[in-house]
Amino acid sequence: MRTSKWAILAYVAIVFFGILAALPNVLPVAIQQQYASFLPVKPVTLGLDLKGGSHLVLEVDAAGLRRARLNTLLDDIRGALRTERLQTSSARIAGDAIAVKIADPADRARVLPKIQQLAAPVGTLGFGTSSSDIEVSTADDTITVKLTEAGLSDRMTAAVDQSLEIIRRRVDQVGVAEPLIQRVGSDRILVQLPGLQDPTRLRQLLGSTAQMSFHMVDTSVDPNTTTPPRGVDILPGANDGAKYAVESRVAISGERLADAKAGFNQQTNEPIVSFTFDSQGARQFAEITRDNVGLPFAIVLDGKVLTAPRINEPIPGGQGQISGNFTAQEATVLSALLRSGALPAPLTIIEERSVGPNLGSDSIRMGIYTGLAGFAAVVVMMLVLYTSWGVIANIGLVLHTILTIGVLGMLGSTLTLPGIAGIILGIGMAVDANILINARIREETAAGAGAMKALDVGFNKAFATIVDGNVTTLVGTILLFMFGTGPVRGFAVTMMIGIVISMFTSITVVRLMMYQMVVRQKLKKIEIHSIFGKVPAIPVFSFMRGRYVAIGMSAFLSISSIVLFFTPGLNYGIDFVGGIQVEATSEAQLDLAALRPKLEDLNIGEVALQDFDQGKSVLIRVQRQPGGEAEQTVALNAIKDAVTQAIPGAAFERTEVVGPTISAELARSGFLAVGLAMVAILFYIWWRFEWHFAVGAIVTLILDITKMIGFFALTQIDFNLTAIAAVLTLIGYSVNDKVVVYDRMRENLRKYKSMPFSDLIDLSINQVVMRCIFTSVAILASLLPMAIWGGDPVKPFAWPMVFGVIVATTSSIYIGGPILLFLSRWWKDRESTRAPGSELAKS
Repeated sequence: MRTSKWAILAYVAIVFFGILAALPNVLPVAIQQQYASFLPVKPVTLGLDLKGGSHLVLEVDAAGLRRARLNTLLDDIRGALRTERLQTSSARIAGDAIAVKIADPADRARVLPKIQQLAAPVGTLGFGTSSSDIEVSTADDTITVKLTEAGLSDRMTAAVDQSLEIIRRRVDQVGVAEPLIQRVGSDRILVQLPGLQDPTRLRQLLGSTAQMSFHMVDTSVDPNTTTPPRGVDILPGANDGAKYAVESRVAISGERLADAKAGFNQQTNEPIVSFTFDSQGARQFAEITRDNVGLPFAIVLDGKVLTAPRINEPIPGGQGQISGNFTAQEATVLSALLRSGALPAPLTIIEERSVGPNLGSDSIRMGIYTGLAGFAAVVVMMLVLYTSWGVIANIGLVLHTILTIGVLGMLGSTLTLPGIAGIILGIGMAVDANILINARIREETAAGAGAMKALDVGFNKAFATIVDGNVTTLVGTILLFMFGTGPVRGFAVTMMIGIVISMFTSITVVRLMMYQMVVRQKLKKIEIHSIFGKVPAIPVFSFMRGRYVAIGMSAFLSISSIVLFFTPGLNYGIDFVGGIQVEATSEAQLDLAALRPKLEDLNIGEVALQDFDQGKSVLIRVQRQPGGEAEQTVALNAIKDAVTQAIPGAAFERTEVVGPTISAELARSGFLAVGLAMVAILFYIWWRFEWHFAVGAIVTLILDITKMIGFFALTQIDFNLTAIAAVLTLIGYSVNDKVVVYDRMRENLRKYKSMPFSDLIDLSINQVVMRCIFTSVAILASLLPMAIWGGDPVKPFAWPMVFGVIVATTSSIYIGGPILLFLSRWWKDRESTRAPGSELAKS
């Protein structure tokens, strides 16, 4: 129990700095700004689900990038063939390669070095050697040019980096405060924009490649023809729906644009975009307008004709303007696109979520209320169980919460609604360490130990159990962080921080305060009573006597859960199956009867409507649309238009679009995380205990998980990423509970070597049964306010966790022991039959 002064100073410094780091979160904004330079960290950043905004994940089109490189190579190869006076038609794209068919060996030998010179360096690949981005091979009369994987990977990296900068410039020019734009993986970009409720403009801004070019219009070709002559393309109009016969040859490249600004026509007052060319572009523009007076000149953006004005006179200044049937907002977006430059490859929006500011403020309020209610319930429980010693535990819990918020601020983490749930659950699980410590001290006191010895031995015995229990919970949480995304990862971060801080506050701060209480009050004996008086002695229930009934009931419930898994099955959320989810609100009562036919007329598949908030809000869910990511966006816009027509003045509080690509990945990573968590826990328990303890824990855990899956199937609560978080948290808690029981069994195996194993299991469970119940009650007390008032975002987590905690506690008491007893007896019988002198050995 002795602690050096240096260690105490370190503990005080950690607590002081943690409080200082958490302080900005409770100070008014004016004071924060005034003393910003003196505060160690900024307030915790709130996630979009708490303050509103838009979240998009964009994917660089790898196929488009490959296709663009092949087209460039084809043009270059044809240029080389033209230089050697060979037919350009001999080069063509064949699949993922370019085939150049030249019959004459001499001609082939002349053009081959020129094709090989077209290779672009990929970058340094080890030991300073550079490689080519193409492979050139010859077979018979054909030269084949293929793109290398290293070259494509290098181009993808460059495309993502370039896209990041272009997106950042586009967003800055539109004027969104505090945007988050970052790379995710090798080919994706995450864009989060706080406060931007409607992502339609953002989608238009980010989804366009902005590849602008200027072409002459061929007036001799009918734009409605299906077979235009070579050198002419039929392009659609961007705004008017007309068609244009445009020359394929680029008259002026969009790269020659120097600036673009949105404004208004002085005469007609319609929105326009004025543009200016650089010196070379201005010269080209002057020549074209001089030589083509009276002919239409097309301005093309991303394969669509923005406008095709007639050239009335030569324009020598290098300036022009784009006019058309677009709004002032569209003109602003177009000018931003032109100023920021062209994206190197198309971007596909594979995930889109938006939350309105009203819903965000409601989430903050509910998060705070449920957090305070859960915390108050835990504090009251500790006071009831341990009276004055419970005050010390509550001081530890307060410090635990403050330090958790402080560390979140220091790490620059984003706090989401599931993150608040993680803090609340962390408080409930932090109580476990205090309950273990107090229970151990009570036991040592009951055995006749003095105050200081009971404190010392109690902390020492509780320490190993606390470490084992927290490490098993940490394993599941780390995997949740590795495979989770967005808010689920936020939950994992707060849980990991909470687990580590819980160990610090319990093992250091609480221990020092209890030590000081014993010393200052000169206690000879530590009496830890509940508010109702002295705690009864350890119970003497025979749990093993009813083991067959307990296992039978558990097996029946698990088998029933498996049946429920197949029929009616899980209600998979759009995280896993993809689709569209829209929440609309109105000040007046919603008329779902008028809304349903309008949505059904859209022919977008089955539409599910759910009203809540006394009929003033509706949740619209639509299945994933056939096709790619673009079809999901089209369907979302159609849904919004239908809702606006049916419900005038409707506000869209939340929209979610999960495309087929991201939904398949989320499902795979979620289930992989659950499987890996179980394997990791198996090996940890095997290492810390013995193999039959590990197998017993996993078997019991499988029974717990199947029951939880059955609960999801029975209640039809959305099974989404938040539900996966609940399953992984249950795994951590369930194993934590089993570890406490197993740790006592291991201790008793050393202490009572001749005791029958069934009696030893009964004794061990009786010694820890009150701890299991108290911890479960504490966690339930922290979860129930969240489940009742937390709202839809945390419902798939809170209610299943309430059910899961009850299941995990009962399985620790009634199921884990019998399975362990069966495995132990099976192993002993197996060993006895294999031993020398046995009947089997003699035979």
